[in-house]
Amino acid sequence: MQAAWYNRLGEARDVLTVGELPTPVPGPGEVRVRLHTSGVNPSDVKSRRARAITDPFIVPHSDGAGFIDAVGAGVSPAREGERVWVWNGQWQRPMGTAAEFIVLPAQQAVLLPDHIDLAAGACLGIPALTALQALNLAGDVRDKQVLVVGAGSAVGHYATQIARLRGAHVIGTAGSTDKIAHARAAGAHEVINYKTEAVAERIKALTEQRGVDVIIDMDLSSTANIAAQGALARHGQLVCYGSNALEVALPFRQFLYASVQLKFFLVYDLLAQDRRDGLTRLSDLLEARALQHTIGPRFKLADIVQAHEAVEAGAFGNVVVDVAGV
Repeated sequence: MQAAWYNRLGEARDVLTVGELPTPVPGPGEVRVRLHTSGVNPSDVKSRRARAITDPFIVPHSDGAGFIDAVGAGVSPAREGERVWVWNGQWQRPMGTAAEFIVLPAQQAVLLPDHIDLAAGACLGIPALTALQALNLAGDVRDKQVLVVGAGSAVGHYATQIARLRGAHVIGTAGSTDKIAHARAAGAHEVINYKTEAVAERIKALTEQRGVDVIIDMDLSSTANIAAQGALARHGQLVCYGSNALEVALPFRQFLYASVQLKFFLVYDLLAQDRRDGLTRLSDLLEARALQHTIGPRFKLADIVQAHEAVEAGAFGNVVVDVAGV
């Protein structure tokens, strides 16, 4: 099969190779998916730069979509031909979705409704499930003020939609005209340009000085200070799935006296019940056609370097690599 891989860390154009690898065979409890699309996420490019390599090579990317074309022992033959999307393709294993085929446990290939494009299917495992888990951890947000940091980003776009579907009043942040419009199209009631506005002051003005009840956060390194400046209400929740800095000093006194709740999670490593719940809720949303999906730049597998560089440059929408037919 054709695949892309790297065997050392570094810049995309220095380490990524496209060529021929053996086509994998499913073992017991596994399925093989003939992939059509592979999603490229920020975590994929960060891994290529910094995550220790413990295998001879890494085929990158965790998200993708295609058709099951073979099953291993213990998996119903009826699954052959299923149209599916996959999650955690390259989590704690070397073989990801930047290839024509992937073999993985049967439960990691989830039925994709016919009306959902295969490119959108490559955007669910990380962006959509991260948004869902963040809102699930926040609990009941009906009639609450929810701040979505990066509401024009891949995860934030889904989080904005889901928060609106659950009855929240959504305030978003974004850093460009296009992303501000994108966040509004997803349902954000207000969008703050974090590059030109004082975010905490604007939030306080929008919430009668009390702050928001929940922050869905993609960058703790900047959001912690905004929250401490009054953007987060007393007894509010900050639900975080990322940070631009690995070491973050928290304003302890302000958070303590405001009884702030901090919740962190890694979408790759959800509890089994949380994963089941997220998959069920996401399937229901897909069946109901309740979500917008934004596909950004698309590349052929041979152009995977440009796909990684597009993510690093902050491409608008989800970057997708088309692997079918290479």
